[in-house]
Amino acid sequence: MLSSYRQIFASPGTLAFSSSGFIARLPISMAGIGIVTMLSQLTGSYGLAGAVQASMAIAAAALGPGVSWLVDRRGQRRVALPATALTVAAAAGLLLSAHFHAPSWMLFVFAIGLGVMPSAGAMVRARWAHLYRDEPAKLHTAYSFEAVVDEVCFIVGPIVAIGLATNLFPEAGLLVAVIALSVGIALFTAQRRTEPPVHPAAARSGGSAILNGGLVVLVLTFVATGAIFGSVEIVTVAFADAQGHKGLSSVVLAVWALGSGLAGIVYGALKLRSPLSNRFVVGVVMMALSMVPILVVASTVHGIGGLVAAGGALLVAGLAISPTLISAMALVERLVPAAQLTEGMAWTTTGLAVGVAFGSSAGGWVVDASGAAAGYWVPLAAGVLGVVTALAGLGWLRAGLAAEQPAGEGADGAGRPVDVER
Repeated sequence: MLSSYRQIFASPGTLAFSSSGFIARLPISMAGIGIVTMLSQLTGSYGLAGAVQASMAIAAAALGPGVSWLVDRRGQRRVALPATALTVAAAAGLLLSAHFHAPSWMLFVFAIGLGVMPSAGAMVRARWAHLYRDEPAKLHTAYSFEAVVDEVCFIVGPIVAIGLATNLFPEAGLLVAVIALSVGIALFTAQRRTEPPVHPAAARSGGSAILNGGLVVLVLTFVATGAIFGSVEIVTVAFADAQGHKGLSSVVLAVWALGSGLAGIVYGALKLRSPLSNRFVVGVVMMALSMVPILVVASTVHGIGGLVAAGGALLVAGLAISPTLISAMALVERLVPAAQLTEGMAWTTTGLAVGVAFGSSAGGWVVDASGAAAGYWVPLAAGVLGVVTALAGLGWLRAGLAAEQPAGEGADGAGRPVDVER
């Protein structure tokens, strides 16, 4: 297993851009939960906290693909640095507004400004694709590794953000997220020799990546997936608070991410022959089913035992996440031209962001209206919606994969011929 991962780092510069990309991605898991923790402490309203977080997610959905569109045409360094500067300025405004109890509308304005945050995960994966596009087995392992890195971010990020906000001062979690973004992007963009070349003419000739039907299916499914993430996050914080142990919510969420990370490590070392589209749909189904145990636990077990049981349920639920996301990113790489890859991956992130917005808002509203345990109905409903969307769009995915394949080849992630149409 380890030999597969050692091979992808044989190319010079890979460790440097991947590790700096890890730092740059920490704010993805820290910013949202940092806002929720900060505002729930300063205002006492989970509804407002979720709505502000949702406004940031919606802004990221609207602005993120445009930033990545520029990255494909102008280069990672030329776009990521100014985008990061704008993000830092917006975060500073949000922190000051929250600290000095400014009118609520100011919180929303500055949260929207955070939407220009560059997609570090998409840029890292674009570098892997540039290096290993002709070596599908290595690219599969690289994507799997990055999925694990994402989950490590979601293990470390919430713990740091919630821990700082609850033990130091409410704004500490978001503040550290901004610092991590600044340092991570600076280090990442300094790695010039592994930066993918710019193909402006090729990118213009193909139009926007979202015109690809298969990508649309992935994005819509990711809206539902993001709703699972956003609602579980805010509902778990509220559930832990209701049990009298709000600070432990970060540990519970970390266990969820740990399950996903472990699954990603194993999945990345496997040499699978089944079609990518089928793997993706199976993953979406498993994510939906995994929301049933946490709903039962939250409704029946209380106190510290409830948090332990919730952690166990989320550990199992996490096992479906990384394989699904890995398959999705591999699908994007197969469906979208190389000159639009960063934008294509950013669109999946956009789908997640929109889903997080709806999920966090709906979760916050249900918690305020009916209690924390009832909030877990939101991720279950989102999971069912994701299954319906993925099944309805399976034909589009298969058609897109078939169109991208030379005659006689299939969509196997390890580069072996299989029949993707049956």
